[in-house]
Amino acid sequence: MWGSAVQGLVTGAGLIIAIGAQNAFVLGQGLRREHPWLVAFICTACDVLLIALGGLGVGQLIASQATLMILARLGGALFLVWQAGLAWRRVLYPEALQVERAGATRRGVIATTLAVTLLNPQVYLDTLIMLGAIGAVQTEPAAFYAGAIVASCLWFFSLVAAAGWLAPKLASRWVWRVIDGVIGVVLLMVAAGLVAGLECS
Repeated sequence: MWGSAVQGLVTGAGLIIAIGAQNAFVLGQGLRREHPWLVAFICTACDVLLIALGGLGVGQLIASQATLMILARLGGALFLVWQAGLAWRRVLYPEALQVERAGATRRGVIATTLAVTLLNPQVYLDTLIMLGAIGAVQTEPAAFYAGAIVASCLWFFSLVAAAGWLAPKLASRWVWRVIDGVIGVVLLMVAAGLVAGLECS
């Protein structure tokens, strides 16, 4: 049991920690102190749900629907480009980049977090399909999925905690410009990857 749990922890961490749109968004929210713990909770809860569905075989069903995957990739790419535009707008207007900024509403943060998480096809590929397939061949699949869930929880809350610690040290507007610039680049790279994946499908 413990062997499957550790493998789930390591595999889940490997898939989740890779720099992507969701992690860039969570880090940005933590640095700007815009309901970061709520964001971490929502991301973890979504992962728990998707990992559970993957364990039930839903991932294999989604992977077999080519049209659905194409639409998901296009929609996700468009959303990420829009988010990248917002990040670059913050680069151009640094007055909106103060560390103490807390202008985002709770409802808006919830909606954006859900969109960043659920409109990104990579999330489904990682949690529903990849983890679902790997867990299915484990001797203790429940322990494997539990380990993956623990990895998700540890990562998102640690990311927010680290951002909260760094935030007071990042009062310079130029530092914020670099951070949002990097976030914008990451989002565009992920969006490009989604579009490029259409040619391979």
